[in-house]
Amino acid sequence: MFYKDERLALFIDGSNLYAASKALGFDIDYKLLRGEFMRRGKLLRAFYYTALLENDEYSPIRPLVDWLNYNGYSMVTKPAKEYTDSQGRRKVKGNMDIELAVNAMELAPHIDHAVLFSGDGDFRPLVESLQRQGVRVSVVSTIRSQPPMISDELRRQADNFIELDELRDVIGRPPREPRFDDAEDAPESVT
Repeated sequence: MFYKDERLALFIDGSNLYAASKALGFDIDYKLLRGEFMRRGKLLRAFYYTALLENDEYSPIRPLVDWLNYNGYSMVTKPAKEYTDSQGRRKVKGNMDIELAVNAMELAPHIDHAVLFSGDGDFRPLVESLQRQGVRVSVVSTIRSQPPMISDELRRQADNFIELDELRDVIGRPPREPRFDDAEDAPESVT
């Protein structure tokens, strides 16, 4: 439940929302997402959190980060850490939970409603703290994927759970087909 005069802030865990929308088979249109929540209340901030691989010449998420930055989102990024696991596999680690929690706590006195786009159960203590400060908290994620993308504790703690799949028609677009910039990158069936 949203009220037109309430002050809203969005806290988007980029990798978590990406995984949830992919599991449901659609991409997020961030212009539509921001517009939808501007209609639901007085949107003060829309934060987007993501880790970036700085050493790669081209990061596939860079165009999205740049677009969001120029289109009303407050971007919170940090370099991802790259390491090799015990089996010799290349892994990337870039957790943004602390940054999201700090921003939410700082903004709490100025908002009525926080909308958290994440299913990560680690955010339950944050939701509790925001609620103790009088902030209503909605969590956007999905229980319709296999396995569900939201922790049960987080869903129970939130004042309101918004099923991401039910926002598909409002903020979604079909997934893009991969683009092939030159013929040697294309699979045989495309050339």
